[in-house]
Amino acid sequence: MDSSSIIAWSVLFGGIGIGYLTYGRRKKAVVPLCIGLSLLVFPYFVTTVSMLLIVGTILVAIPYFIKL
Repeated sequence: MDSSSIIAWSVLFGGIGIGYLTYGRRKKAVVPLCIGLSLLVFPYFVTTVSMLLIVGTILVAIPYFIKL
């Protein structure tokens, strides 16, 4: 169950990352662009579900608090 949940959460965060990436490219916004790239890349380096959820949630929330 551990590997299937990691794959499911990675796909979810990757989809959110694609959304941030396209928004950042269209609006020329730096923060969503960088967060989108990091959401696409970080699941490759995280091996536990808990760390995946913690880091992914923090990365998803960053553009809400930082507006550049």
